[in-house]
Amino acid sequence: MAHADEAVQRELHKLQLLHAVSQQLERSLDLAELAEPILDLIARHTGMLRGMLTLLNRRTGEISIQAAHGLSAAQRDRGRYKAGEGVIGKVVSTGRAAVVRKIAEEPLFLDRTGARKGLRREDISFLCVPIKVGREVVGTLSADRLLGEDASLAEDARLLSIIAAMIAQAVRLRQEVEEERQRLLAENERLQNELRERFHPANLVGTSRAMQEVYDQIARVATADTTVLLRGESGTGKELVAHAIHHASPRAGRPYVRVNCAALPENLLEPELFGHEKGAFTGALARKPGRFELAAGGTIFLDEIGDISPAAQVRLLRVLQEKEFERVGGTQTLRADVRVIAATNRDLEKLSAEGRFREDLYYRLSVFPIHLPPLRERKTDLPLLADHFVQKAVKATGRPVRRISTPAIDMLMAYHWPGNVRELENILERAVLLTTDQVIHSHHLPPTLQTAEQSDTAFRGTLAEALARVERELIQEALKSSRGNCAKAAQALGVTERILGLRLAEYRLDYRRFRPARG
Repeated sequence: MAHADEAVQRELHKLQLLHAVSQQLERSLDLAELAEPILDLIARHTGMLRGMLTLLNRRTGEISIQAAHGLSAAQRDRGRYKAGEGVIGKVVSTGRAAVVRKIAEEPLFLDRTGARKGLRREDISFLCVPIKVGREVVGTLSADRLLGEDASLAEDARLLSIIAAMIAQAVRLRQEVEEERQRLLAENERLQNELRERFHPANLVGTSRAMQEVYDQIARVATADTTVLLRGESGTGKELVAHAIHHASPRAGRPYVRVNCAALPENLLEPELFGHEKGAFTGALARKPGRFELAAGGTIFLDEIGDISPAAQVRLLRVLQEKEFERVGGTQTLRADVRVIAATNRDLEKLSAEGRFREDLYYRLSVFPIHLPPLRERKTDLPLLADHFVQKAVKATGRPVRRISTPAIDMLMAYHWPGNVRELENILERAVLLTTDQVIHSHHLPPTLQTAEQSDTAFRGTLAEALARVERELIQEALKSSRGNCAKAAQALGVTERILGLRLAEYRLDYRRFRPARG
């Protein structure tokens, strides 16, 4: 009767352990977080002396201890095996459990951890069971216990096998969750790439929030025939945006015609836009189609629209309203199947209030306005733009340039850019032609950018001051090359970190500014 009661108690303890392990596994899918609490539970319910959970690294073939009970950190680190090596390695390679009644009598028991040194090894049994996901062995669960009856050892091995199966199920679920996460990440990346292609036209450079808004507006309006008004200072890239809208539209395969309204004399603007008949005016020796005819089925880009004459404004208003026009000196009405994109750096509202620009034309043009930000409002795009224009100039001139120096970048970032992106492109094209060492330095930039703060020209005359300027630039270059690592920068400069620290304080340089931004 007492024996039966003991058997019931053992079964009860076993069920309590399995229930506790199950609850632990339900708390998280992170095996690294769960392994040690599970081993502690096994020790508490079974009297296990030491326990280990090992995992197989499929890439390296190494079996290492993921978690342990009763082992020090140093002992865990020493517990590394190859498949087939020792009892643990054999369990991994065969996929079969191992029961070692006395570790002292088992030559395969290597005790790599050294945890049994100094102990009576004749009194210690070792149990090791595989953790299988499907048919693949991913690790082992093992335990030391005091020598007991063979039946008791077999019972403990079965219990470990059940727990190993529960862990394997958690591992499988974790793998499925991770695979699904990776699938979603890949799908998200694919969608993000599609969005970037859609919202980030190839001819535009910049990732700032202001430019992202521009890309979004381009994507929204490109597929429609809506009239677009591009607004912004001179040199902000309005024509590039007009190109992007056209090439993202259903009219992409049809003509794209550009007209600079400010570049044409007033008496030639109307004939240029709408064409003319033979004899319509002095010099009209033959019929000539206008830009609207040439752009049939495509897009016409009217740059500097704020500069057109009142008479041309009336004709243009009719084209926008009625989609028709006549050539100058002609009577035949022509249809205008043309998408109109206009651009200006003028204040059209002010011109309308002054009576210099028709209000009704303004509203017809400004159906979908897009504001192009000036470069001073998108400084985060400046390094990208600088690299883009340098590579463009290198390709055009054949002059090799490997980088832009840190002081030169600082000067570009500090400048207010009244000429915007166009001015930046011209300055960097000039710098590419001037450099002789494949590096664009601050002295290659024009005098308009040479501020006292950025070019160190506030001081004059002495050798010490000139040397200080050179030293400061060398330190900046070293920090840039080492990505803000002071130890590497000091080594490159041939000074101690202490000396470098003193120089950084003297020149008010923050090494953190040279570290890469974190995503």
